[in-house]
Amino acid sequence: MSERVRLVAGRIGRAHGLRGEVSVAVRTDDAPRRFFVGAQFDTDPDRGLVRVVALRWHQGRLLVTLDGITDRDAADRVCDTDLLVDVTDEADSSDDDAWFVHRLVGCAVVDRQGTGLGTVVGVAASAAQDLLVVAYDGRDVLVPFVTAIVPEVDVANARIVVDPPGGLFDA
Repeated sequence: MSERVRLVAGRIGRAHGLRGEVSVAVRTDDAPRRFFVGAQFDTDPDRGLVRVVALRWHQGRLLVTLDGITDRDAADRVCDTDLLVDVTDEADSSDDDAWFVHRLVGCAVVDRQGTGLGTVVGVAASAAQDLLVVAYDGRDVLVPFVTAIVPEVDVANARIVVDPPGGLFDA
């Protein structure tokens, strides 16, 4: 049975220009499917439903105009707002190498020999790749979420196998 989930598709950043356009940090691997003229998003913190009336890419950044945001002051007021979408887990997980963050959080992390290393407490975005945030020995360890280091993700059994480089889990 599928579960409805609210995910962050993007986060509104700084105003761009004087006419209400805002930058959006995209938090989805399928931006064209989520961001288009007419797309609607719930917001967190709750600012009501927002609708995209224009968008464009500029120097690698998504710039969006939202309905009702017509000047820089209004754009500044919505800065740091998450844009949320409702999805169905099964419908949105067609890529074998894509997982919902909420499904990874809580998974046990073990090495190739099955030795427990901790628990996933989050996923952090970085310029190069996502990082699994693993609670280990009273601290958080950032594990690059790449196949060479994370060869197996078994969400159904809440288990992630890692092959960490030497020193990654050392104090």
